[in-house]
This record gives sequence, structure tokens and C-alpha cells, in this order.
Amino acid sequence: MVAVVQLVSEASVEIDSDEIRSIETGLVIFLGVGCDDQLDDSFWLARKIANIRIFKDEENKINLSTSDVGGDMLVVSQFTLLADLRKGNRPSLNAAASNEVAIPLYNAFISELKRVFNGRVLSGEFGSSMRVSLVNVGPFTLIINSRN
Repeated sequence: MVAVVQLVSEASVEIDSDEIRSIETGLVIFLGVGCDDQLDDSFWLARKIANIRIFKDEENKINLSTSDVGGDMLVVSQFTLLADLRKGNRPSLNAAASNEVAIPLYNAFISELKRVFNGRVLSGEFGSSMRVSLVNVGPFTLIINSRN
């Protein structure tokens, strides 16, 4: 399971040109589920992100978690994180899990994040057409792979 985590001052996701879900200070998590991912990957990654300390404290040191700053989280499914471009110029998406595998693991990730994180957790909708807007602070972006 791969997550691209961005520290943001604001972010929103528009779903199917209709519903908008938005946060202010917090994290946007783009989540990709791979063919070999398991439930343990969802739990480990959710707990890691819930506790990650990437916000600055009063001494300007990166030392605070999203909970510490009263932030929120926005989760967006993104199977293209599993793209392979080693051969040719068209991405191969064979490493991305099928919907039958990915949807339960995506939902398990969100459920675990809601359980262990002391703040709001919003999400896009798996498989929907979405437009994501965000203001990345820093810029501060991390790539976290549950297999590493």
C-alpha cells in the first residue's frame, strides 16, 4: 500500500461534479492499494499516518502531529500510484489491486484512521470522478510504502 501524504493549509475534493468535502490545516492522503496488499498494510499505514509528526512546534522544529495542531485528514484513492513506467511510455497499472481487493482495504484504512486519529477524517469516493484542490505547505510531501 502506497500513500502520498501532503501537509496542507486547505484542501477539498469534489465528487462527480457535485459534493465537496473540505478541510483546513491537516493532511491530504492519496492512497494506492496494490495487488499483494493485506489488511495489516491498511492498519499499519493508518496508525503511522495518524501519529506522524510533521508540523512545526513553537521552536520551528518539525515535532507535532496532526492531532497536536487540531488538524484534519482527507483521504483520496489513487490507484495510479502503483503505475509502472519502466517499459515504454504508457503506464502499466497491473500492480494496482482490483476493486474487489482494493475497496475493502481502502475502507479498512479509513476506518482504522478514524479509530486512531483524534480529528476529522474525510474521504473521496472510491472509483468516482474527483477533482482535488490543495495548498501544500512547505512544500512538505512524504511517500510511505507499507512494504518498506
